Amino acid sequence: MVSPEDIYVFLEEVKDPEIPVLSIIDLGIVRNVEQLDSTWKITITPTYSGCPAMQVIEEEIKIRLSKEGISCLVVNELSPAWTTDWISAKGRENLRNYGIAPPEHEVDKSVLFSAPTVVPCPKCKSRSTKMVSLFGSTACKAHYQCLICLEPFDYFKCLK
Repeated sequence: MVSPEDIYVFLEEVKDPEIPVLSIIDLGIVRNVEQLDSTWKITITPTYSGCPAMQVIEEEIKIRLSKEGISCLVVNELSPAWTTDWISAKGRENLRNYGIAPPEHEVDKSVLFSAPTVVPCPKCKSRSTKMVSLFGSTACKAHYQCLICLEPFDYFKCLK
């Protein structure tokens, strides 16, 4: 007999196609796992509306669970909207180790005339960094550079 805990273990193996060091569990997009007779309903929330990775993630969920002989229905739920607060501590550490600065738990308030968010370098940990571009390799990331080690890096934008 398969339990919800088993399903979560299987889903831990499904990775974000844009950031393969993050599972969909660590990313926090798996909202609910529910058994409906012989089918499991997996509810997920996109990181942002229109995220192109969601179709791939849905397929990967179905493929992974079918390997266990599990039938599933994947449902997208937009409300409440996903927030970077849902990224697990393990996911944040995996981002840092991969070279992407994890979100700093605050929205960039520089547009409101306050100091910009300090984003530590994931390589040397320096807090002396600068934003190069608000838009990085994907829509959910910004591009930064460390002013100490001079390495460029992505920053996973904080969304609340």
